[in-house]
Order: sequence, then C-alpha cells, then structure tokens
Amino acid sequence: MNTESYDLNNNGKIDPDEREIMLEDRRRIMIDADAKRDAQRRMAWFSLTGMLVFPFGVIFTEYMELPQASIMLASMSNIYYVSIAAIVASYYGFTNMGKGQ
Repeated sequence: MNTESYDLNNNGKIDPDEREIMLEDRRRIMIDADAKRDAQRRMAWFSLTGMLVFPFGVIFTEYMELPQASIMLASMSNIYYVSIAAIVASYYGFTNMGKGQ
C-alpha cells in the first residue's frame, strides 16, 4: 500500500486524520491475515486428527458386527487418505511459500 492512496486531500503529505485511516486499514489487514492463518491451521489439525481416527471407525464397525459398514469404510479409505494428505500438504506448502522459503 502506497501512501498516495491515503492522501485524501492531495496535499502531498499524510495528515493526522489520514494517518488514522491508514493505521486502521493496516490493522484490519493484519487481523484478516491472522484469522486466515488460524483457520488454515485448524483445518490441517482437524484433517490430521481425522486421519488418525478413521481406522478406529473401521474397527468399531467390526466390533459392532456391521461387516458391510466396515467394508464400505475400508473401500473409502484410499481416496480419504489421499484427499486429506493433499489438504495437509497444501497447507504446509502454501505456508512456506508465504514465508518466501
């Protein structure tokens, strides 16, 4: 963001009122970026938790004597793990790209 966009009266300098607008805008940008990082982090942790809990769902359905359900869950596991791995990998990839590494 350049300072020219905040110079509302076009006098070539940032007045105190314009400075307040500029600081408020920058504060909102930082809050939005922080909220985005938090949401991505929660999504990645939720996905990782799901990867760990999913096998217990298969075991639980076998224990409850629901063989058809366990077969269906086991057949879905291939695509499930690939999808979750893509979510987690993209989180870590885009996080590192944002840092410039």
